[in-house]
Amino acid sequence: MGNCLITSTSKPSLARSYYSASIGRFVSSSEELILGEILRRTEYDVMPTQRNAWVEQIRVLKSSLNGIDGQIYFEFIVPRMGHRIDVVLLIEHVIFAIEFKVGEVIFNARDREQVWDYGLDLKNFHETSHHSHVAPILVATEAKKLPPLFVICNADDYLIEPLAANSTSLRETIDEVLKCTNGKPVIAESWEQGRYFPTPTILEAARALYNGHGVHEISRSDASATNLSKTAKCIEAIIQSCRQNRRKAICFVTGVPGAGKTLVGLNTATRH
Repeated sequence: MGNCLITSTSKPSLARSYYSASIGRFVSSSEELILGEILRRTEYDVMPTQRNAWVEQIRVLKSSLNGIDGQIYFEFIVPRMGHRIDVVLLIEHVIFAIEFKVGEVIFNARDREQVWDYGLDLKNFHETSHHSHVAPILVATEAKKLPPLFVICNADDYLIEPLAANSTSLRETIDEVLKCTNGKPVIAESWEQGRYFPTPTILEAARALYNGHGVHEISRSDASATNLSKTAKCIEAIIQSCRQNRRKAICFVTGVPGAGKTLVGLNTATRH
């Protein structure tokens, strides 16, 4: 595990999060100062339950992150989903997406799916998260019994399967991820500039396709665009084969939400 070379900035990002700071600054700041910064940037009326949840998150994180270098973001926005990730941490070569369930005593399946969706979104649609390890962590603060900690990382895209922690085991979980992985350090200043590249809406895609454009012209210009074109060509080859041999076929196109499955279907329908 190499030295952390993360560059932090004291100027918070208004567009992306309610609070942004180096972890060192976060740990040394008072809870009142941090909470005040978060409240100042919220765009809605804050209920007491939400305020109390932030207070508990701050308390847990100040204890868990003591002595760690990196960057922290509270309420990091996910434009494609219209949600905010409770906390994002940039530590060494790993991007941690953390979902807190304050007061929860069990790890619900729907909560695991929620944090898994955040990890998938960062990995697939956030430009500067494509080539780094992404570790989703679900924190049920009052959970007593924890499942065994196994860090399972997809070798193809460096996306780690969701991990579970409580308020006292979060630091251990972070350390285990850092120990089991390696890669280039995530530079906070560059990572913050990363853009989202979701596929077009169904109406935008349909309009473009009927105007004679192809998948590769109207989709985002990353590796996924290449996959979309390959998928469309594969389906077209199956169609041609079925026509020539007077056979029938069913094609199943799978992928994460927003990956372009509907786009492939529209493209196939307009061409054939």
